[in-house]
Amino acid sequence: MNRSRKLAVAGLTLATVAVAATALIAASVGSAKRTATPYKVAWILVGPHNDGGWSQAHVDGMNYVKKELGSKVSVTYKENIAVGAQFSQTVASLVAQGYKMIFATSYGYVTPAIAAKYPDVLFEQATGTYLAKNVAEYFGAAEDTVYLSGMAAGAASKTGNIGYVVAYAIPEVIRHADAFALGAQATHPGAQIHLVWTNNWYAPPTEKKAAESLVSNGADVLGQNVDSPATGQVAEADGIPWVGYDSDSSNFAPKSWLTASVYNWGPYYLKRVKEAIAGTWKSGFYYGTINDGFTKLAPYGPGVSAATKALIATKEKAIENGTLDPFAGPITDQAGKVVVAAGKKLTIDQLYSVGWLVKGVIGSPKG
Repeated sequence: MNRSRKLAVAGLTLATVAVAATALIAASVGSAKRTATPYKVAWILVGPHNDGGWSQAHVDGMNYVKKELGSKVSVTYKENIAVGAQFSQTVASLVAQGYKMIFATSYGYVTPAIAAKYPDVLFEQATGTYLAKNVAEYFGAAEDTVYLSGMAAGAASKTGNIGYVVAYAIPEVIRHADAFALGAQATHPGAQIHLVWTNNWYAPPTEKKAAESLVSNGADVLGQNVDSPATGQVAEADGIPWVGYDSDSSNFAPKSWLTASVYNWGPYYLKRVKEAIAGTWKSGFYYGTINDGFTKLAPYGPGVSAATKALIATKEKAIENGTLDPFAGPITDQAGKVVVAAGKKLTIDQLYSVGWLVKGVIGSPKG
């Protein structure tokens, strides 16, 4: 913090002024050490903070920052915030309260208008692509761990009919559905992944109905790319295996739980907040990996065999050392068209624009 103070002393000799000034400076320094204003950081969530999935994982990351930095920071979150007017109003309120850094944890939140309106506020947006002087983007290669979680699903399926509850028909979700299917087919050749779109990130009743419809149509394993554990609760009630997403949600369906692709947001958040406090923060695009610990698999449930764990571990090691890329060609889409040629891999830009579903996925990439 840079603060200036003016000292006005009337009716004192020069010597007295000097003594008073020295005492005041000493007192001010001591006081500053004790009562330094904390750096204010906020997280804006698309769902409830305790959703058991995406938003809860971000709150865990926020709490990690608070634990590591203590009184140096003041943190808060705002939950169930919609893209658009509600987000804009939330940002205005936070800025008025003195928040200097805002983590917008969903695609579509931060716009050029928002960034321009608050040039002194640092924005970080998860899963998007918009960059500006005061806007950074962050996400990670969850497709790698979603692929591995799909392997667990494929190994657990007896029929090859796997249900997958998905949110919006956007590249992020489509590539995760593809990765899940490719992983399932690696352990269960010929497996089919049946999609049901909810058109919502967090809608437990809708997710429940979607999961129930998949089970009614013969799915013997369920997976998801939505934020609540409702799919897992359906799996638990029907006695079939379940692969989660975002967080370790095994407590919601302990018997059905297999594993999940999860995010470790804390270290990234800590690094960026430290940079903001130090005045060294710069805009950029971060894409975390298995290697840096950003994405990983949640602990396995009782339904994952030792043989499956060993196979997944082998594939995970291959991803880590670069000898396996889930999106390395040849890959064909639902219609049999080659979308990734042999010997080719998808770039980050291509991953962020995936609009096709791989062979074996039943459903439309348009939602």
